[in-house]
Amino acid sequence: MTVRKNFLFDEEIVEHLEKIAKRAKSTQTQVLKELIEEKYQEISKKQKLEAFYSIVNMPGAFVGKSVQGIKGEINV
Repeated sequence: MTVRKNFLFDEEIVEHLEKIAKRAKSTQTQVLKELIEEKYQEISKKQKLEAFYSIVNMPGAFVGKSVQGIKGEINV
């Protein structure tokens, strides 16, 4: 499903977007989609790493556990 959104940008940002899209031989919409997805993946990875490190830093977190058991406890 596609959803239409309206955004307000400063003129300078619009010029930058136009230049990026032209140089990439892509649409402005596609450029924005890719940038948003890249940022989302970055944030998602950071959250997963933070969750992992919070588990790793717990004393005795892995004592008596198998890799399969640990994987089952983590919803990634």
